[in-house]
Amino acid sequence: MVYLPLHITIKNHFLETNLTTIQALAAERENENDDFRSFLKKQDSKKIDDLVHAINADITPKIDCTECGNCCKTLMINITPEESERLATHLAMPLPDLKAKYIEESLQGKMIMNTIPCHFLGGTKCTIYEERFTECRDFPHLHKDNFTDRLFGTLMYYSMCPIIYNVVEELKMQLNFV
Repeated sequence: MVYLPLHITIKNHFLETNLTTIQALAAERENENDDFRSFLKKQDSKKIDDLVHAINADITPKIDCTECGNCCKTLMINITPEESERLATHLAMPLPDLKAKYIEESLQGKMIMNTIPCHFLGGTKCTIYEERFTECRDFPHLHKDNFTDRLFGTLMYYSMCPIIYNVVEELKMQLNFV
């Protein structure tokens, strides 16, 4: 078992935000990340959650998502019925028109944005930011519990999200993995 600090401080640590660099480093570290995933699965998940939450709380405010917008360019967004109604009101658009223009609905009633990138991405910024969907608000989900159960998804976006990349790299350092 690895000692996990109760409080962490990231001082003078360079945060990588260049997506081209992150993608190149992610490709180089693919095997390392597979080993890290196996390593994390053997750790106390509650302690890993506490550490990830602390690292995330330190790193996230230092990275301006509106300078990137890569999640809006690459992710499929699920939408709840309530969110579609709220957006229709916000856009002053009848709900059937909103659905016809922006949303794809399954026979079971599940809804997703009908394009990638998102219709509401303007440059690198969300044009409906205050009304954005829950999945958008929660991404990259590093504030949630059960990090070790969500490693596959997290590492899938490691090369696409500067926050995930930097949190994972700091986690490796805090755990003396690298």
